[in-house]
Amino acid sequence: MSRNTTKPATNGRGGPQSHPPITRADIEAKLRDITGDVTDTVDAARGIGVAVAVGAGVLLVVGAYWMGRRKGRKRKTVLEIRRI
Repeated sequence: MSRNTTKPATNGRGGPQSHPPITRADIEAKLRDITGDVTDTVDAARGIGVAVAVGAGVLLVVGAYWMGRRKGRKRKTVLEIRRI
């Protein structure tokens, strides 16, 4: 059998703790605060993300060029023409 050992929050005088009501302005202020933090983080990471994307694109193009050139060399037919 489990026994519930949690006690209700008190204000130090033995009575239940009272909290002021949460208003719409409180919620809006907290959401703006959270949104501001996220926006700052996104702005900081955006520059790094663009640089990584450009680097990956360049590597992809160079790799495709190199693989195509290699494949072309393998298929290249050597034609020898001799004059009689």
